[in-house]
Amino acid sequence: MNLTEELQNYRNQFLTKVSEEVQATMSQATQNLASSGISDGSLKVGDKVPDFSLPNATGKRVNLQKQLQLGPVVISFYRGQWCPYCNLELRAFQKRLPEIQALGASLIAISPQTPDNSLSTVEKNELTFEVLSDVGNHIARQFGLIFTLPEDLRPIYETFGIDLPAHNGDKTFELPIPATYVIASDGTIVLSFVNADYTQRLEPQEVINTLQKVNK
Repeated sequence: MNLTEELQNYRNQFLTKVSEEVQATMSQATQNLASSGISDGSLKVGDKVPDFSLPNATGKRVNLQKQLQLGPVVISFYRGQWCPYCNLELRAFQKRLPEIQALGASLIAISPQTPDNSLSTVEKNELTFEVLSDVGNHIARQFGLIFTLPEDLRPIYETFGIDLPAHNGDKTFELPIPATYVIASDGTIVLSFVNADYTQRLEPQEVINTLQKVNK
């Protein structure tokens, strides 16, 4: 089963557990976000990425430019460990990590969570790639990915046991839309996947296909 199928299966199961009213509110929020044009304003193929340095799950700072000196970098922006779709994506990338590394690339996941919550993400999903904390969404903002969770979704998230201020260490309710980038060694984006619908993610195979082309 590929990632797309796993995501769809989870979504189907989720929809059986929530009311039609909640489904409608969540669906409308996704439609509104897509209509806002946020995806159009994000970094695209051909753009240069901003350099950054962020702490990983154990507090060590990871610098993008230094990573690029070693080869291409794959970056996955995800919402947080509380997001089941994000966890499915991270685990899918972990499974394909040996193939990504064999192509000379490194993998980085970034969320607005605090380092402690990033560590929980690593442990929960048994990840062996870098998971970085972009507290305040400073880097995700430079990529054009940031939105504010609508107020009518906040109590719904609370009923799911999701405390965003606790996860992110602030009260902004800002999140990145999930996005995956493949960045060549010169800092140029060669693959960009940005989707306002958080249930949709890029297949790791597409990343591998791109890395194979970069290496030719």
